Amino acid sequence: MRWGMVIDLRKCIGCGACALVCGQVNKMPTNLWRRVFDCGISETPERQRTCLPMSCMHCSKAPCHEVCPTAATFRRDDGIIDINYELCIGCGYCMVACPYMARSIVFQNEYDSGADRIGVCSKCNFCLPRIDSGLVKGLKPGLDSEASPMCVVSCAADALCFGNLDDPDSTVAQLIRENKAVSLQEELGTDPAVYYLVD
Repeated sequence: MRWGMVIDLRKCIGCGACALVCGQVNKMPTNLWRRVFDCGISETPERQRTCLPMSCMHCSKAPCHEVCPTAATFRRDDGIIDINYELCIGCGYCMVACPYMARSIVFQNEYDSGADRIGVCSKCNFCLPRIDSGLVKGLKPGLDSEASPMCVVSCAADALCFGNLDDPDSTVAQLIRENKAVSLQEELGTDPAVYYLVD
């Protein structure tokens, strides 16, 4: 099993709801764990605006994991990259190593962030508590909203999809198989668990 996300850039309207709800649910500043970049408008005749939602890519070959000196950054069996805040010393090596700028350190508790996250690296974890508690209840992440990441649940354009990349019958696997799906900076070989539909 490997949890992953598919983002349909043809549907994303750049509203930023995913970034807003991410900040609210995780008690972090908006646009810290999840950001939506406005990449501008394409040339004629299409004249299409492209927006790019980004967060942690949960890479199977994660550079952040490789450089962490205390093993605070770890990869779960389900592919989610998470951080043990008790082991993190806030050195920032992972921030430098991450090619997706997905990590951050909050040094002051001005956002009501959890005290365990002050002075240490933090990032998107696919709303891990929702996934784990949903699985305990017999729910299916990606299908049942209570067990899915809040960015997916809150997407007004239905541009975000979550599920098991290893299950060929899952919606995410079907979307990747039936569309032109790309990952960011593929040449780096990080093998992200986040895919973008571009055509």
